[in-house]
Amino acid sequence: MKIRRVTANNRRKTFEVTTAKKRLMFPFARLEVRPTADDPITKLFVDKELASEGFTYVLQSGREGTVHIEDVLEYNQDPDDLRDQLLYRLTLEAQKRIAATPLARREIIRRLGTSPTQLYRLLDQTNYRKATTMTVKVMAHFWAGETGGASGAGGTRSLTPLRAARRGSCRCARRAARAPARP
Repeated sequence: MKIRRVTANNRRKTFEVTTAKKRLMFPFARLEVRPTADDPITKLFVDKELASEGFTYVLQSGREGTVHIEDVLEYNQDPDDLRDQLLYRLTLEAQKRIAATPLARREIIRRLGTSPTQLYRLLDQTNYRKATTMTVKVMAHFWAGETGGASGAGGTRSLTPLRAARRGSCRCARRAARAPARP
């Protein structure tokens, strides 16, 4: 997200950051180098060296500070940004869990009831257009202990198809649950 304009509001003690879609506030109290009445802001500009994703301010004493747009979005708790952060963290955790599992990728794909393309799309941390629900489904699959990744004792214990179907974790398990039990 690019910053188009930034202004300092000394009365409110905030920066007003204007982007293409929103106008956000960022308080002076969150700054590392804080302006005071004795040391006010003399220069404020959108920093082109940060690809317009941050702004820099210079105080009268010569000290300067920089604020990135991520800090501004975090302070304002932007829902889109929070969703992207959650999706990024979930994707990284899914990558770790899949790397640690002894199962082959094809088996994971089969258990999730999805295609290889969909799984690779879900594991791409730069893809923010994916559905959060499918990423959560992948994580639930591993946290449930189905691959042994979260089961504790370090074993590779797998759930039986019947127990997997009760958890509703994949289509193939639901089909196996409908089949008659073997003696």
